[in-house]
Amino acid sequence: MFLDEVVIELESGRGGDGAVTFHREKHVPRGGPNGADGGRGGDVVLIADHHKRTLYEFTYQKRFQAEHGEKAVGNKNGKDGKDLEIRVPIGTLVYDDETGDLLFDLSADGMTATVCRGGKGGFGNLHYVSSVRQVPKFGQKGAPEESLRARLELKLLADVGLVGLPNAGKSTLIGAISAAKPKIGAYPFTTIVPNLGVVAHRDQTFVVADMPGLIEGASEGVGLGHQFLKHIERTRVLVHLVDVLPMDQTDPVANFKIVEKELERYHADLCSKPRLVALTKVELVDDELRELMAGEFETFGLPVFCISAVTGYGLPALLDALASTLVEVEERGLPPAAILRPVTVQPADDWEVVRTSEGYELYGKRILRMVSMTDLENDEAVMYLHRRLVRIGVIDRLRELGAEEGDTVFAGTFVFTYTDEL
Repeated sequence: MFLDEVVIELESGRGGDGAVTFHREKHVPRGGPNGADGGRGGDVVLIADHHKRTLYEFTYQKRFQAEHGEKAVGNKNGKDGKDLEIRVPIGTLVYDDETGDLLFDLSADGMTATVCRGGKGGFGNLHYVSSVRQVPKFGQKGAPEESLRARLELKLLADVGLVGLPNAGKSTLIGAISAAKPKIGAYPFTTIVPNLGVVAHRDQTFVVADMPGLIEGASEGVGLGHQFLKHIERTRVLVHLVDVLPMDQTDPVANFKIVEKELERYHADLCSKPRLVALTKVELVDDELRELMAGEFETFGLPVFCISAVTGYGLPALLDALASTLVEVEERGLPPAAILRPVTVQPADDWEVVRTSEGYELYGKRILRMVSMTDLENDEAVMYLHRRLVRIGVIDRLRELGAEEGDTVFAGTFVFTYTDEL
């Protein structure tokens, strides 16, 4: 089964808590703080793997979580959580399902993407020892985990894409020039999933993708529509197959124009790719008609080949042209994917304070992480948090907005009472 889009839940590991302990040893009555740090939570990492072909395995498992970091025990640091590595096919795009933003484009074998970073381990009380704080009685909690509802979308990576109306002979051709065994039938939409075949021609090998047939309105989602047009984006060269004797007796030239129009409507860059025209099933017409039709299609300014996937007529010439075109594309340095969407640049980790009808709301990962890593039941830890908020300007901002003693301040799920005094 071919599956090219799936939504999964990803979550990294949270950091382990730091320890609040003091050195205890015989004959050492006043041992100082020695609380160690907690372990770091594991990351969630996606890896592009050429052995993977589909996203089908994600239909069985939808949620993935990395290991949590272990909390420190005494003067021993907590153990780091293991990273969770998830292997996906080459050509996988990773979107934030909530915002629709493209986060990563895994377009080459071995590419990695850290989609959720593990929370760092909390500091033990040994970390807070200073000339003015010689016996800190507080530590830091581990940082919380990150989570992402990710939409994975697979775009096939192939050198050559075969396009055309249904029953133009795409599946028959890929079966004739490669070891692929596509389903072939004398009815529309025989192919409902893309087929990949490896072609070995002379001293070259390349991958050919047989795309399901397009119909008028495909660029707007009619028929199989966007579901398979997107796979054409990743090919280097397109071969437009045209049936010279269609079953519905339509005009081959008009049929050619329908598909070309849909490609251009979907994305103008598709029509800028190197394209060849292959007139198929020429064994069904005589030499005179064959030459007449070839001349008609040459007026479009594209290389035209008359072929028969059944008898093998014209296939060597077509493969020669494909091989040389691919070499030219490579020499020009064009990437396998001519259409690359920009990766979303994540905004700087800033913060802001917003006045609401209920009080004041603190926003920003940095602020929320600071609060969540504080032991709010420890007065000394809360005082330390207050000083940090003063240092980065949060308290000044609350003053500017008119905060008064006793007002309510919200930070994520935490609620505080505003005060200027330590």
